[in-house]
Parts: sequence; structure tokens; C-alpha cells
Amino acid sequence: MTEILETVHNILEYGDICDHCLGRLFAKRSFGLTNEQRGNALRIAHALAYNIPFVPYEKGTCWICNDLFDQIPYWAEKVAVALKDIDYETFVIGTRVPPMMTESEEMIWSDLSLEKPEPLKSEMNREVGKAVSALTGKKGDPKNPEVTAVLNIADDCVELQIASVYFYGRYLKLERGIPQTHWDCRACRGRGCEKCNFTGKQYPTSVEELIAEVPIQLFSAEKGVLHGSGREDIDAVMIGTGRPFVMEMQNPLNRKVNLQELESAINASAGPRVQVKLESWSDKKMVEMLKSHKGHKTYRILVDIDDSISLDKVQNAVSKLKGALIHQRTPERVAHRRADLVRERSVVDIECLGIEDSLYRIEVVGEGGLYIKELVSGDGGRTTPSLAEILAVPAKVVALDVVQVDGINNGDE
Repeated sequence: MTEILETVHNILEYGDICDHCLGRLFAKRSFGLTNEQRGNALRIAHALAYNIPFVPYEKGTCWICNDLFDQIPYWAEKVAVALKDIDYETFVIGTRVPPMMTESEEMIWSDLSLEKPEPLKSEMNREVGKAVSALTGKKGDPKNPEVTAVLNIADDCVELQIASVYFYGRYLKLERGIPQTHWDCRACRGRGCEKCNFTGKQYPTSVEELIAEVPIQLFSAEKGVLHGSGREDIDAVMIGTGRPFVMEMQNPLNRKVNLQELESAINASAGPRVQVKLESWSDKKMVEMLKSHKGHKTYRILVDIDDSISLDKVQNAVSKLKGALIHQRTPERVAHRRADLVRERSVVDIECLGIEDSLYRIEVVGEGGLYIKELVSGDGGRTTPSLAEILAVPAKVVALDVVQVDGINNGDE
């Protein structure tokens, strides 16, 4: 105890310090006390130990925080007003502490070699959080807050960070010529020019925009971002079981939306080009899983072969690709936006189903990341082996349909 009181004595010699700041320097001592109570008790014990008159702290003179903690009701009210038009149940408080306050407390920590003091911002977060909870009836939750309110002390304002809302499902793309996500115009890079009719877009719309249009309105969100389990080519359709995706609604003011009603509203708006089946609410963790998942994908393609080759010969060539390990250098068509690497991917299954209008119908089950068009054409030798290489004649995909994409631990095939 003598050591503690000697430290208190040294702290008080720096100048006037409020009970909050004094108590916070010994935050790990005892339990069930606020820092203010702890600081006041230490001040009394110091006066007794040194047999000097007890002098309570005089408001307005703290050299560390400048009596910031007297403003807790003010900041709590400020946060409550900032949150009044936002739909949320959980929140957390953050504090942007002015550099001078941070430097002052860190100086005394270092000078006196204090063990595990509590930072000013930590106490401010906690005390304002309790006051906000009392005002709003909402729950403070540092682990899963739906909204973060940051107290910017220097600028006297509250900055809000609203957690995104996520929902998971599968989409069908029933029309060719639509990219999965928004593409900036190549000519103006999104600024708007005559070539893109001043839209800033390379294509009029995307799967992302078609799905997000209605949710943006229902959630009063700033933006919708589609996270897909891979992507189909712009000239491909996505049919069959659909492609797994998570839609992220950024900065939503509203969180109370019925999932079934949301699905119906999206389909009414996006159809007939895009349709969705929504399965559940989701989170950021699912996005990470979706991006890293390398499930198998099934394709049905129509192939044009530059020669009068019999069906038997094509079927025999196709059979040689079944189970094959394919070496694919980044295709020329995507080399402008992908690293120039050689990737190894497997053909899980492949079969030539027959002839349709002089074209060969082939079904392929491939490992995630296998480029199907190049598996057929060889891409000038960048993909090997390929169907064109085995047949020794040019071959190319003229239509590609994605019919199945494996999902993530949710009972999908």
C-alpha cells in the first residue's frame, strides 16, 4: 500500500488531475469501483498517509483530460440524436482522443512505469456507452455491434459506422451479355463520356445491380455489393441450381426486412433476366468462405469444330480429357485483369452428348477455376491438353451454360 500511495504522491505533483484520470492509472486495483470512485479513494488515502489536509479535486483543472468526463451526458445525448433515424439493436462507442490528451497520459505512464493503466478512450467508450444505453434502451455490444458511434472530441461531432446487412442465396442469369458486377467504362474509367452515354458504365447493367436495386430501397442502404462463388462469363447464362452469392447492403438505415418478401420483390424487379432464391441471412464470415470455396462446377457447352469429324472421333477425344490435369496459363481474354500465371485444374468429368445443328453438345464437370473455353480451344497453346490439341483441328465454344455450382456446407449437392 505504501508503494501505491508514493505513486499517487508523485502523480499529484504533476498538477491537478481529476478523480477519473487518477483512478484510471490504477484501474487494475480492486473491483466493483468506477475510476472516479477509485481516484477519490486514493486521494483520501494519500491525505491520510501524508497527514495533510484533504483537498478534493477542483473542477476544470485536470491537465490530462480537461474534465472530458463531465461531458458524458452531453456526448451520450449527441450519440442518441445521431442514431435516432437508424434501425439498430446493438451498438458500440469509439472515441477519437485529441493527440494532446493521449500524449499527456502516455507521458505519465512512461515516467512512473505504471502497470496496465486504462487508456482514457477505453473509459470514455464505456461510460458514454452506459449513458447511451440508458437513453435509448439499446444494448451495448462490442463484439457484434450493428452501429459504431465514434466520438470525435476535437471536432465536436459523432461519426457513425453502420454494419452491413448480408443475405445468402443463389441466382440464375437467364440472359447473355450481362456481367456479374458493375464494370467502369474502359474509355473514361467511370467518369462518364460520350462512349458510355455519360453513365460511366461499360455495360448498361449487371447481375449485381439487378439484384441490389430493390434491397437498396428496402434497407435504405447506400450501396449493394454482390459477392459470388466465382463468376460466369458475360456471354454465358447461369441456369440449373444457380450460383451461390452473398449480397452486402452497405450503410443500411433499416434492418427489418422479411426475407421471403425481399426475394419476391427482387424477382419482380430483376426478372426475367435474373432470378434469385434467398436462403438465409448471412455475415462477413460467409463472404470470406464463399470467396475461398473451390467447389466443382458443371457446364453444358456447344462446340464448333473446324472439320467434318465424326461424333465417335469427338467422343473419343473428349474421353481423353476425363480426369486430366490441365495446365492453363492465364487466358489472353482476361490477361489484362489477372496475374500471368500457370494454374493446374482438373477435369472431373466430361462427356460429348451429341450433335445439335452441326455443333457438338458437351457437358463438363470441372474443378473451380478451370477455364472452359480454353479447355476446348487451347488458347494458342496456353492451355494444355485441350480438345483442339487432341483433335489437331481448331475448336471453339459458341455457347456456354453454367448448370451447377457447388455450395458451402449447406446441404447443396
